[in-house]
Amino acid sequence: MGIGKWVAAGAGLVAAGGAVAYAQYRDIEKPAYEVVMADEAFELRQYGTMIVAEVTHTGSRRGTSGKSFRRLAAYIFGDDRPDGGEPIAMTSPVISERVNQNEAITMTSPVMSEELGDGEWRMRFVMPSKYTMETLPTPPSAVTLTEVPGRRMAAVQFSGNAPEGDLAEMEAQLNNWVEDQGLTPVGSIEYAFYDAPMVPGPLRRNEVMVEVAAQ
Repeated sequence: MGIGKWVAAGAGLVAAGGAVAYAQYRDIEKPAYEVVMADEAFELRQYGTMIVAEVTHTGSRRGTSGKSFRRLAAYIFGDDRPDGGEPIAMTSPVISERVNQNEAITMTSPVMSEELGDGEWRMRFVMPSKYTMETLPTPPSAVTLTEVPGRRMAAVQFSGNAPEGDLAEMEAQLNNWVEDQGLTPVGSIEYAFYDAPMVPGPLRRNEVMVEVAAQ
């Protein structure tokens, strides 16, 4: 077989694997929300209360995401827990956001990631809705469980591999849309990623979100 055929065959296998991953991730649980307003790629949503597991690392968003994901995955799959327990089903999306360094964070004993300050990022995994704070397995010391109250969120959806330039562009578009709708941001920008890395860029669901005041 010539090199061209090997490349084509390899590309076909990658595409097939990506299609399988796409199908699997489309079936996992996602946070429930009500669409209050829809405008092409933009939506205004009302989310209910959710429980998240979170960790914090310092560095760039991409540089810290791998460490944070592995740490949270070890808790989710039962590999790193003081008291053991059953594996927890994966949910979607992974959410990454920037917040002010002085923001008060409630310390309590599904994925989200946010920047707390200069190079400090917090990643969160949304926990499946069947759990409560009392029924979730005890996390390791590096992982915190937090109950996030219901929020109204403005969001813009897009596909692709979500490099930093695309995130910045979509953030600017979302800020403009929020202003045009007369909405008032009350939270920091969040980045939501719904699919596994092996899912092809054109099939991925990415979002930039921000909490806004309820009207």
